[in-house]
Amino acid sequence: MQGLMTVFYKELADHFTSWRGIILFLMVLLVSVFAVLGPTGAIDNIREQLATPVQYGAGRFAFLYLFSTSGEGMYPFIWFIARILVPIVGIVLGLDAINSEKSSGTMSRLLSQPIYRDAVINGKFLAGVVTIAIMLTTTILLVSAIGLTVLGVAPSSEEVARLLLFWGISILYGAFWLGLAMLFSVYFQRVATSALTSMSIWIFFSFFMSMAAGLAANVLAPMSQTPTAPELLKNYGIQITASRISPIMLFGEAATVLLAPGARTAGEMLQLLHASGARWMPGPLSLGQSLLTIWPHLATIGGLTAALFAISYVKFMREEIRAT
Repeated sequence: MQGLMTVFYKELADHFTSWRGIILFLMVLLVSVFAVLGPTGAIDNIREQLATPVQYGAGRFAFLYLFSTSGEGMYPFIWFIARILVPIVGIVLGLDAINSEKSSGTMSRLLSQPIYRDAVINGKFLAGVVTIAIMLTTTILLVSAIGLTVLGVAPSSEEVARLLLFWGISILYGAFWLGLAMLFSVYFQRVATSALTSMSIWIFFSFFMSMAAGLAANVLAPMSQTPTAPELLKNYGIQITASRISPIMLFGEAATVLLAPGARTAGEMLQLLHASGARWMPGPLSLGQSLLTIWPHLATIGGLTAALFAISYVKFMREEIRAT
């Protein structure tokens, strides 16, 4: 345990004192503030929604509008978290966690100390997760402070609970990208190779997965020139299933259900369309119903994260590290 904490504190200090860590932290804060308070931020739209609550329960979760409402020509806060900020932070923290020390020769010197080998990879992963947690905590508190100051709207107890759950699943989501980057850092000798591979996967999931899912749906369930309702439902169902291969899609749906309780996942809407005579009630989901809805998403992301770290752990423990 002492060796683990030694590696953990050293890595944590490196993350927050290096120029890379400082620039990364500032980028997260600036993008978050701009998404809410910028010239095309969400504040104006939130004021309009609060002034004219046209939806059932619109004023009940007014504080959560800060995180789920988009500005004019802008994406909402949760879009930046899901597609850009958390993946980039996780990848940057893990892309050179192992191979940079092996190439520079510091890994062999580190392992020559009275430190178990598993303490090295465990400490590095734990430091990355804690760094992501600190960044997310600062970001959420900053956006919340903006809401309290500019809008004068205080969060209710349920909104606080939803934000805490969102904070927790965001950390889990960041741990997935950290584990992915560390996996390639263990397998590849060059930092550039591990960085390129990690970024390529992120770019594919973020920008091209929807096109790939649509292509798969059109191949497996082609539609006629005048598609019928069953054809549309089958095609759309395959597209939803294929798109959920992406962890970005899984996290995006889970975050939307938590921060926009009146929203429904694509799978739920498809089930309602399949059910004969089913009607969609516009009332927001309770906290318990939201958790039941997103539980499969969280289990999938958690399982993928555990699998990535387990593969990295086994590979690192078995490989031979020579002094250079």
